[in-house]
Amino acid sequence: METIAIALLVLSADYLLILKNLTLAKAFWLIGMSLTIFFAFLIPYLMFIQERIDIKNVTPAWFIPPVGLIVIPLSGGALINTFSGIWREVTMFINYFAWGAGFFLYLALSAIVMHRFIAHEPLPCGIAPAIWINLGPIGAGTSTLYMLVKNSEFITMKEPFLAFGLIFWGFDVWWFVMAIILTLHYIRKLDLPYSLAWWAFIFPLGAYVSATHNVALAFKINIIDSFGFALYWLLFALWLITGIKTLKNTAF
Repeated sequence: METIAIALLVLSADYLLILKNLTLAKAFWLIGMSLTIFFAFLIPYLMFIQERIDIKNVTPAWFIPPVGLIVIPLSGGALINTFSGIWREVTMFINYFAWGAGFFLYLALSAIVMHRFIAHEPLPCGIAPAIWINLGPIGAGTSTLYMLVKNSEFITMKEPFLAFGLIFWGFDVWWFVMAIILTLHYIRKLDLPYSLAWWAFIFPLGAYVSATHNVALAFKINIIDSFGFALYWLLFALWLITGIKTLKNTAF
């Protein structure tokens, strides 16, 4: 259900930024935002009341609740100035609450996931693509931070926020290279059988492609733009391969 909520937020951004349909964009955002915030409290609550959680159950999929919160400003940031009066203030409050909560939840969970990677056995082969989920929070976080800053009139000095986004994006370069190295390790030394977990290659990398484009536009750095273009074609290739394998396994 959490992923459905995130999908609604992405649809909201599509309808707003591409199709220019404000009514549907607001509708999808309100539904997706409400569901995302609900699950952002429900899932940690269920974890907190557990007597014990096996470290083997810790995977990058744990980042989904904070990612959902971070994605709220993707269209929510652009929607701020479409409201007026108290509703504009409420929308601004929701967007900044969501980004801040999502960012710090990601930092907390990142330490737990890193501990699992370092101190325990590798992820099972069937869910190895989940390694790529590490790209998602940073990629989405960079893009949505820029969206918020762009649409916040009270932020007169935007450069510090843009610079932080560049540094945040830089951490994802490390995760991108590490994800490739670990994926090759599974292919050569272990196994990487097809499963629906392969779709973890797609959304996180897509978020990083978008972030790379936004960083390149903000700082007008051509090499970052070229890097993003290469990432786009890698994303397309992975999407094509995963889509074909999904169709084959669904049909047969």
